[in-house]
Amino acid sequence: MMRRALGPLVLAWLCAAGGAAPVTSDLDAVMGLLAMRQHGRVEFIEQQFLAILDRPVESSGELRYDAPDRLEKRTLLPKSERMVLAGGELTVERGGRRHMLDLHRYPQIQPFIESIRATLAGDRSALERIFHVEFTGSVERWSLTLVPLDHQLTRTVKQVQIDGSRDQLLRVEIRQADGDRSLMTLRAPAAP
Repeated sequence: MMRRALGPLVLAWLCAAGGAAPVTSDLDAVMGLLAMRQHGRVEFIEQQFLAILDRPVESSGELRYDAPDRLEKRTLLPKSERMVLAGGELTVERGGRRHMLDLHRYPQIQPFIESIRATLAGDRSALERIFHVEFTGSVERWSLTLVPLDHQLTRTVKQVQIDGSRDQLLRVEIRQADGDRSLMTLRAPAAP
């Protein structure tokens, strides 16, 4: 469960300290709501827009998150694939084969992964170590624009934009330096 009922309690806690209201930004409030979530599951539709193709490549499936750093992406269509990110290791299962990658050996992948993982964890400091973070909107409807701080990383990733509402991510767009981009739209799983 996404703990929606706890949201107002957290906001009340963030806004009340000894009878006086501290100055907290909407970004801090959103990060606090996200940090409270220990588990999550959403369905996704991902479109990859590549310069060499006339139409986007589309896939769909589900994402699962377990705090603090486990993220699983199960692609169901067009082909089954499973990717599990745990700590600094990425495991990919496709076509009956399993591959493991030590992410420390692939720093160019880091912005893609940390943009999602740190946001889901509500870890503002982790985001700010890698990105210039721009927040717009309010707790009810917000947008994060993340631009890599490392100039070498900007050769790969131009920016990541994450849109959400309260403690839910709704949309993740990754713009690459070469003009290609991916757009992942997220929604709560359909009722059985």
